[in-house]
Amino acid sequence: MTVHLEIADGVGTIRLDRPPMNALDVAVQDRIKELAHEATARTDVRAVVVRGSEKVFAAGADIKEMQAMDHAAMVGRARALQDSFSAVARIPKPVVAAVTGYALGGGCELALCADFRIAADNAKLGQPEILLGLIPGAGGTQRLARLIGPSKAKDLIFTGRQVRADEALTLGLVDRVVPAAEVFAAAHAWAAKLAQGPAIALRAAKESIDAGLETDLETGLAIERTWFAGLFATEDRETGMRSFVEEGPGKAKFA
Repeated sequence: MTVHLEIADGVGTIRLDRPPMNALDVAVQDRIKELAHEATARTDVRAVVVRGSEKVFAAGADIKEMQAMDHAAMVGRARALQDSFSAVARIPKPVVAAVTGYALGGGCELALCADFRIAADNAKLGQPEILLGLIPGAGGTQRLARLIGPSKAKDLIFTGRQVRADEALTLGLVDRVVPAAEVFAAAHAWAAKLAQGPAIALRAAKESIDAGLETDLETGLAIERTWFAGLFATEDRETGMRSFVEEGPGKAKFA
């Protein structure tokens, strides 16, 4: 298999494994979607890490495969490409991308599907599709603009330039930069901590933020209100409030 799901400490790690560059061909795309759905469904997965190898996260699409596709073929494939990445974005659990080496094109777009991005200090990110006479097609024009703002996104997409980890941090493209040897441990620690949290409340928080960003403020507030009230029917709410009253804040242990 070119993509694996490994589970430990409540964390499901979706690991790309297509040497040497983790090129995202059709088979990899479909496998990412399959494992994103599995991570969503499994109760023993409470948070997710998306990672590549030590030297590369994912260097983009399989250009040779793409070159052989004509307009009709891509019309038939473009939705499936987006759907495979959206499956990661829609995992209703905390998702962190551990970005090592190159995260270019589809690799950058895959990282954008995470809730949080931890990058190695030697990482390079970018959307170089314009250099092929194309634009990002797996969500990059939409997710990048929403994450860092339209003008910064246009700079990266119009020029196709690569940015190093320090600039990516300044732009808001990544959220934390650590030494390359520490990336996977840092990502797993972030996910493992949240895996101990209240699963339904975390889902509510994620869906309220993500859905709210796609609509107007009043609709977003209605989404938040519905989730907020609904959480009063959960055991986690009872556990959290009881622990707060009896032991003080931050000591609750959720099932």
